[in-house]
Amino acid sequence: MNPIATDTQTPAPDTPPLLAAMLGTASIPAALRDALNASPRVVIPANRAELYQLALGPEGGPVFSVDYVAGDRVITEATVTRCRNGAAVNYPEDYMRRRDPECMVIADSRPTDKTRYEDRFRESFDRVKAETFAWLGTQELVVVPFKAGGLTYGSPSLAVVPLNAAFFALALVDLQGWTTFDEIGPFTPRSILYVAPPFRHTHFDAKQVVVHDRTETLHEIFAYNLYPGPSAKKGVFSVLLDIGETEGWITAHASSVRVTTPYDNETIVMHEGASGGGKSEMCQDLRREADGRILLGVNTVTGEPYHITLSESCELAPVTDDMTLCHPAVQTGDGRMVVADAEDGWFVRVDNLKQYGEDVNFERACIHPEQPLVFFNIHAVPDATALPWEHTLDSTGKPCPNPRVVIPRSHITNVVSTPEPVDVRTFGVRMPACTADKPSYGIMGMTHFVPPAIAWLWRLVAPRGDKNPSIGEAADAVNTLEHGGMVSEGVGSYWPFSTGTKVAAANLLLKQILTFNHTRYVLTPNQHIGSYNVGFSAEWLTREWLARKGGGRVRADQLEPARCPLFGYTPKEISLDGQPVRRSLLRPELQSSMGVVAYDEGCRILSGFFRSELQQFLTSELDPLGREIIELCMRGAPVEEYEKLTPMYL
Repeated sequence: MNPIATDTQTPAPDTPPLLAAMLGTASIPAALRDALNASPRVVIPANRAELYQLALGPEGGPVFSVDYVAGDRVITEATVTRCRNGAAVNYPEDYMRRRDPECMVIADSRPTDKTRYEDRFRESFDRVKAETFAWLGTQELVVVPFKAGGLTYGSPSLAVVPLNAAFFALALVDLQGWTTFDEIGPFTPRSILYVAPPFRHTHFDAKQVVVHDRTETLHEIFAYNLYPGPSAKKGVFSVLLDIGETEGWITAHASSVRVTTPYDNETIVMHEGASGGGKSEMCQDLRREADGRILLGVNTVTGEPYHITLSESCELAPVTDDMTLCHPAVQTGDGRMVVADAEDGWFVRVDNLKQYGEDVNFERACIHPEQPLVFFNIHAVPDATALPWEHTLDSTGKPCPNPRVVIPRSHITNVVSTPEPVDVRTFGVRMPACTADKPSYGIMGMTHFVPPAIAWLWRLVAPRGDKNPSIGEAADAVNTLEHGGMVSEGVGSYWPFSTGTKVAAANLLLKQILTFNHTRYVLTPNQHIGSYNVGFSAEWLTREWLARKGGGRVRADQLEPARCPLFGYTPKEISLDGQPVRRSLLRPELQSSMGVVAYDEGCRILSGFFRSELQQFLTSELDPLGREIIELCMRGAPVEEYEKLTPMYL
């Protein structure tokens, strides 16, 4: 089948005017054109309000059941409840409430390290692809255009969704930004998303499956489930990574924030890391106790709390939330990487909201939105207000760990809508407790400066040491994590969404790091520093300190090598408002409840994990400098040797 129609063709005489206009301006695959012409009804919403009404079902609520015929059964895939502040979508199955990490398969023959459709299902995708278009041709459909990557820098794209699942299309355009065929003008889609929910049951043993079928000019996504995470959210991320790999740029899996000190100095911090690494938290205000003090940590052995006092904290203005464009069009050439948001709306997980008042500005945006929102896995009562801290209960009786709200960027307090140059790139790592009695790899100090070479290694490995509430876990990962081990999230921590090869992604990431050489690289832990349970306080206070340092500036004589070379350098001291942070939080081996022996065992665990994960990159395709860097890690080289290869910018 020709992947893109070579002419617009003349629509059938009885084609509705809006559909005829769309068919006349978009160069689309012939199979899609046939499905649209065969469909009993195709709706192209004129505006978001119309699409929102479609999401509530033909009666407009109060509760609409999204049902499909699958064989001889009628299956309810989701329910949509009309609330005062939006539409609350819930799934009957716990399994459908978060992304299956094994849902991605690749149908084409282009380079990939991911599972191919033919290998998993023992046949080519051709048959199921044809059956998908045939099924779409029997359904009432809603068709929406969008720009993958946001309205400013995004690529024109299409989504074709069953009309009774219009909530899915609504979530998609809220994430990517509302646009129309008239606004885009004549175009050839760079990506197309198709949704066929019953195939999950009729073809894929009730599993989430998202099939990617790529050519040089078109990336098609076939989503066989109605949770938008793997397709409307991360599927679009896959498209951006695909485009970027072709054109030589990256969409980072990162948040970024403009931090303004009490003295009006501004620093842009971009935060990366595997799931649980603190990307969302980097844009959140630090938490204070009732008396205004900040709880930095609690010693898990002695129970001793450690507070510090900070009279004024920095003002935060979020720049990006999760998908961060490092697009060539916004670069200035001053040695700092300029970033922009790849989305017009954010898919915010609210599992950390347990009760009223924990994040007042965000709660206000959810409860009194400027337009009705889309909620997922949130308890809903018809025509009542959906509350972001009332999470749907799983079958276990426990709250669903992945409640979500799709919220426009414009609803976020102090959001920055212009591209911004990055001063500091931080990398967050979820750390377990480490004590003398129970050594672990949880030995990272509060703040570490690392040479670009070591920063690259952390982004290749992207270790994750705790369960991820956003996705289910593969069986082997469950066993590893339950026993205190680590799993790798892969290159840049965006690897789960990439359809390409690991080495190509590694080379592109190294090129990016070398190109933007006026950047400071910092590591910061969350959850634990040695024996101290710190939550995200270390990350928040590191952010405060880096901003007060003026873009993270530090002199070489203010740093000393960390005991573990993978941590680069440790600040000799950190003071906030004249109050020094305990040295044992900077150098955890000094903690009496942990000590040097446990620290060295943690370093051995961490270094061994890095060596095992990095081995796969040592191929002939790897950049020669990348090979030198990995070989330093393989032989346990000191930090000074990394710095000789890639000098630090201080």
